[in-house]
Amino acid sequence: MRITVSHSKSKDQIILAVDRSFDDLFKGTPLVPIQVTDEKRQWQGNTLVFSFNAKLGLLSAPIKGTVEVTDRDLTIDADLGLLEKLLGSGMRNTLEGRVKGLLT
Repeated sequence: MRITVSHSKSKDQIILAVDRSFDDLFKGTPLVPIQVTDEKRQWQGNTLVFSFNAKLGLLSAPIKGTVEVTDRDLTIDADLGLLEKLLGSGMRNTLEGRVKGLLT
């Protein structure tokens, strides 16, 4: 899944905001809570490389991807694996809404 959202803040402000609220971006929806475990993340310049396990009830799925911050955009490129198939566009819409909230 790839989500790109425009912003009007500095790269440093966006990077700080992503660091502070990373876990909240992927926590699922109110009806389908997702627990993030075994999180790994590392900034390589303006790109955050991340991986974690997403637990949904008894199901656990590995998630990996990147968050790239440019002067104008924030792009999340994530492989949600089985969760994307289970939650469909609902997960995409939730994640996109959270990113937009993060940037305001």
